[in-house]
Amino acid sequence: MLELRNIRKTFHKGDQSVVAVDDVSLDIKNGDILGLVGESGCGKSTLSRIIMQLLMPDSGSVRLAGTDLTSLPRHKIRRHRLDFQMVFQDPYASLNPRLTIFSTLSEAIQQRHPKLKGEPLRKRVGELLETVGLAADQMQRYPHEFSGGQRQRIAIARALAPEPRIIIADEPVSALDVSIQSQILNLLRKLQRELGLTMLFVSHDLAVVRYLADKICVMYQGKIVESGDAEEVFTNPQEEYTQKLLSAVPILPTAD
Repeated sequence: MLELRNIRKTFHKGDQSVVAVDDVSLDIKNGDILGLVGESGCGKSTLSRIIMQLLMPDSGSVRLAGTDLTSLPRHKIRRHRLDFQMVFQDPYASLNPRLTIFSTLSEAIQQRHPKLKGEPLRKRVGELLETVGLAADQMQRYPHEFSGGQRQRIAIARALAPEPRIIIADEPVSALDVSIQSQILNLLRKLQRELGLTMLFVSHDLAVVRYLADKICVMYQGKIVESGDAEEVFTNPQEEYTQKLLSAVPILPTAD
């Protein structure tokens, strides 16, 4: 579904240069969740924005379902934007406070289905809310009327609304209480099973990533320093940096 090859991105400020992403390659198979983990400043959020084509790499390629996005002109990239959606860390900041949930979700749905209106559109919004564990009769409420965990469920529903090929979740649970974190992680696992969800899950917490991901890539100073099946990376880390990440976080139990 997603192939990154030799991605490099350097930021320049005055006469100083910082290599944020350094020759990164990775793959995500259809229906898999890949966990990208590393400390703040390691380059993982920059890499996420390159995948979304919000930043252009200095070199390398991003292929989505076989299409090389980095070789396309900007107007053609816009046509592919619906195929990859993002869930951000702060759900309140990512939702328009002036729009009802119905307006937020219907606008996203109509990006893919512009002719869908009236009762069929309302029904689809209700179905999306129920998919993420909210009631359909809440669609006329505003973001401030929901809790943080509920708002993140709405943000996930909005990401699902255009029927993307892949979702990039950038620290989607780090701003939530621990009990709410587990609810959102369980929801994402449920969506993977039921919808065949393909996702890049970005986090600084290796234990959280282990709970959710099929495979893990560990990023340090712009490079992928270790990758493999989630359990293998977690139980038998080869790199010293991965071992330090593991020692710094509490261990969550694996899913049944």
